[in-house]
Amino acid sequence: MLDKIRGKKKDDKDTPDLRGNNNKKDDSDIGGRLKGMVGKVTGKGDEDKKEEMKTPPERKMPRPMPKPMAKPGAKPGAKPRLKPPQKRPDDKRPGMGGFGRRIPDDDQKTLVGAAVFGIILIVLVGAGYYFLVYAPYQDTLSNAKQTKLAAVNTYFTGPLATDARGINIRAQISSATTPDQVDAIDVLGPATEAWREYQNQQINTQKDAYGRVMITYNDSTGSQKNSIVKVADAKAIVKQADASVLSQMEITTPDTVAIPIIISRLQAAGGLINVGNSVDVYLMNGTTSNTTVSTTNGTPQISGATVLAILRAKDSGTINANKSHAQTVAMSNLVSGSSRSESASEDVEELLKAAAADNWDQSEVSSLLNSYGWKLSDFERTSNLGELDAQYLLLLEVPRENAIFLIQNMNNVILTVPTQQAPNWMIKELKQIYG
Repeated sequence: MLDKIRGKKKDDKDTPDLRGNNNKKDDSDIGGRLKGMVGKVTGKGDEDKKEEMKTPPERKMPRPMPKPMAKPGAKPGAKPRLKPPQKRPDDKRPGMGGFGRRIPDDDQKTLVGAAVFGIILIVLVGAGYYFLVYAPYQDTLSNAKQTKLAAVNTYFTGPLATDARGINIRAQISSATTPDQVDAIDVLGPATEAWREYQNQQINTQKDAYGRVMITYNDSTGSQKNSIVKVADAKAIVKQADASVLSQMEITTPDTVAIPIIISRLQAAGGLINVGNSVDVYLMNGTTSNTTVSTTNGTPQISGATVLAILRAKDSGTINANKSHAQTVAMSNLVSGSSRSESASEDVEELLKAAAADNWDQSEVSSLLNSYGWKLSDFERTSNLGELDAQYLLLLEVPRENAIFLIQNMNNVILTVPTQQAPNWMIKELKQIYG
């Protein structure tokens, strides 16, 4: 009975009661068990359970959070402040050769300051090098390249703009890395060689039927000038000139006209020019029909004009001279004598008319009066005595574009003889003077 009350098994082999509530714990209190059994018999146990179920369990109130206590000595009404976390003592972490250890704050500030100072110093040194060394060097290099490229564009222009030598020089300038390399590049030499080849080709293709070419160039004032020269003279000019001159020169076929002008002996180079001579035309002080001309600037208005004909006024062509000759021969009883007398008082113009009318022998008149005007002027030159008021009519061959200028300024031009193309008498005199 006691075993049943205690809940003990009769035999260890008895099977447990699976129908019972496993969640209920065995009451080890014997008194409690007995009380329960009594309650089952009397029925009071159920009523107590019902009362317990009717009585609601007491609700636990949450515990209020304590308010922060004012710090002793703090002002009343001051807001509480949270304390910063206390610094833990420096931990020494294991590391290789001191790595991994925490650096003190003072050392950290020193290292940060040194790093900032080093960065600032590097920036200042880099900026100083850029603005004081690198930038001026690059400006010098750029200016040297621009100057050299300007020279290339000046020389290799027009028909030589695409010349291979010019393209090669431009590539050398672009690849240069120092101003010395840029300055060492030769532009004038290759340009001169290229222009000489081109101008010689122009001479051979542009020469006219008389073996001449016309050279068009700009003088020191920028005025355009024309010069008609022989092929040999043109080649000599090209051989002596460099690219600075050859690039500004144009060689074309002469397009000329013959202009007759009447000028005084002073304007006609003293009357000592002859057919075939080459003369330069200068403009003297005077007033034209349109504007007032100033003194010549040292360059001729027309260069290399050719004298095709020259006529002297007939007032200078009167001949009045007497010539006599006598001869007497005496022998023993024979006397022989002869006498001859010649006189001439002719107007040369009338003599020319008689020869033209076949009244006189043309061959004899031609031999006597060949270059009469030139001979007369030459005799006047050698005798230092001449008629200074003589008038001359000249037929000049000039470029077509200069014809209007020569016609409008006929009374204000003067002809000069260049010594490089001097007539024979001038060459002879120069050699006698200068040995």
